[in-house]
Amino acid sequence: MRLGIDWGGTKIEIIALDDDGAELYRERLATPRDDYDGCIEAVATLVINAEAHTGQTGTVGFGIPGSISPATGLVKNANSTWMNGKPLDRDLEARLGRAVRIQNDANCLAVSEASDGAGAGCHFVHAIIIGTGCGSGIAINGKAHKGANGISGEWGAIPVPWLKPEEFPGPSHWLGHPGAIDLWCSGTGFQADYTERSGSPLKGHEIMAMKRSGDPVATAAYEAYASRLARSLAMSANLMDPDCFVLGGGMSNIEELYTDLPALMAPYIMSDIYEVPIRKAKHGDSSGVRGAAWLWNGWGN
Repeated sequence: MRLGIDWGGTKIEIIALDDDGAELYRERLATPRDDYDGCIEAVATLVINAEAHTGQTGTVGFGIPGSISPATGLVKNANSTWMNGKPLDRDLEARLGRAVRIQNDANCLAVSEASDGAGAGCHFVHAIIIGTGCGSGIAINGKAHKGANGISGEWGAIPVPWLKPEEFPGPSHWLGHPGAIDLWCSGTGFQADYTERSGSPLKGHEIMAMKRSGDPVATAAYEAYASRLARSLAMSANLMDPDCFVLGGGMSNIEELYTDLPALMAPYIMSDIYEVPIRKAKHGDSSGVRGAAWLWNGWGN
């Protein structure tokens, strides 16, 4: 049995999978925010419950909103800031009494979709999270590519390329880079742009409903969003040339993107022909936690 745990800012979720990827158990708890020790105990509770329910002992993989620094062995770049600077893998191993494997949550999405999802059969999968935030993960031959410094796939921190004059310099990012993909291609960024244009705060699905009914402000906000996402994907295409893109997170449910993005990317891609598929994550909100489970037994490392 493989146990996967998705440690997010609002919830910690566990899934148990059998050898064929069938779900045996699932549970989630609210994340004890700003309480590192409380989070460790929440994880222990989830593992105990999963193993009690299934009657099996499992390997444990984790997806976290950051990464383990190869230089220090401590967590870095986590937006759940209370885990930064902590020896998370060692603390979890001590509490659970077994080895654990940890990857960035976007890498877990990539592994999940490469193993038995929308990227199955693809050599190189670039998985993009377009939700509350915006990040990405890379899977090569079904295994997470974390990079020499553990920062592979930190796509959201890069400024949107080919900025238009009216876009410059873009909103400020916590890393100090204006116009970052994270702030413009996330669901949060889409909503903020609409609010700036209209003066009315709406949720993403409400904006899209207005766009589909012909509202000009909502249409302009969507077109700007799709253009920025397309340019960002085109940069990835030119740099890494993946076999497929997989989109996850709330904005991945906008069906228009799968029709509009290829044509919007085309002017920025250095190729006479470009026919790489852009697919919605097959496992949806479950993909990250499934990918964490797949970090063992040949997948993910």
